[in-house]
Amino acid sequence: MNDADHAELAKLLDLLGADEWPADLLEGREFYDTWGTPVAPDIEVTEREVGGVPAYLLTPPQADPARIGLWLHGGGYVFGSQRSHGSMVGEAARSAGFAFLHPQYRRAPEHRFPAALEDAVAAYTALLDEGRPPEGIVVAGDSAGGGLTLATLLALRDRGLPMPGAAACVSPWADLAGTGETFVSKEHIDPLMTRSVVADVADAYLAGAAPETPYASPLYGDVRGLPPTLIQVGEREMLHSDSERFAAKLAEAGSPVTLEVWPGMVHVWHLHHSRLAKGREALARLGAFLRTAGAEGSRQEEAPCTSATK
Repeated sequence: MNDADHAELAKLLDLLGADEWPADLLEGREFYDTWGTPVAPDIEVTEREVGGVPAYLLTPPQADPARIGLWLHGGGYVFGSQRSHGSMVGEAARSAGFAFLHPQYRRAPEHRFPAALEDAVAAYTALLDEGRPPEGIVVAGDSAGGGLTLATLLALRDRGLPMPGAAACVSPWADLAGTGETFVSKEHIDPLMTRSVVADVADAYLAGAAPETPYASPLYGDVRGLPPTLIQVGEREMLHSDSERFAAKLAEAGSPVTLEVWPGMVHVWHLHHSRLAKGREALARLGAFLRTAGAEGSRQEEAPCTSATK
């Protein structure tokens, strides 16, 4: 990180830390949504339903009609919506060169595990039912949505459905049991997450299910047969270990994986792309990966490929 990057990040963290997180659930959702920024005016946004799930379709200029993405938003399965994530999803679509569907999957605690997973699978299945070839579909997500992306891949495979052309995860929450080394060692340098908050949203989502359940925590699942996958994680994240361990597991299983550890970055820095140059850079790399890996469908890559982006 150069001086300008440090200054941008410091300014952002001051802004995000100016107000305390509300104790009330609905107020917390409203507060989280304020982290989002308006969708760029040249991104077309249309509401639709996909597999019975309400969703937004975000279409960039000159979008490739033969390709489509499915973005599963973060927020601990409790928070997150089009308001918080729509702008980021739109920029991911712009970078990839094709439209993204942004399903508004059911959230906990009103709808607990496996509601979010069932909605994600339903949305993907609906795209297949429209006649779209699986190699023309990509799946991506951030934080809890990154873990949900990986869980969705496991569920699709186990149900005998064809895999998408590629997948991408930003700061994925892949281990709801919180056993990663950095879950403890990096809590003091992670400005956006704490163990207590992570435990609270995990309890809200799991509703008594074992946190090691693979469809909730894909780190504990069989990861053979997954498509080419990009994982991006910030160096300062408590969830750093989730990304490293899942990438290693994919590589061991022979599934193509690219892991990027971004120096100095925090949890889902992409969400703040309007304020962080590194957020824009990461979205550009993510879009390029999905455009290339997805277009080539079942191509084989060397695994793992680990890079530190500066």
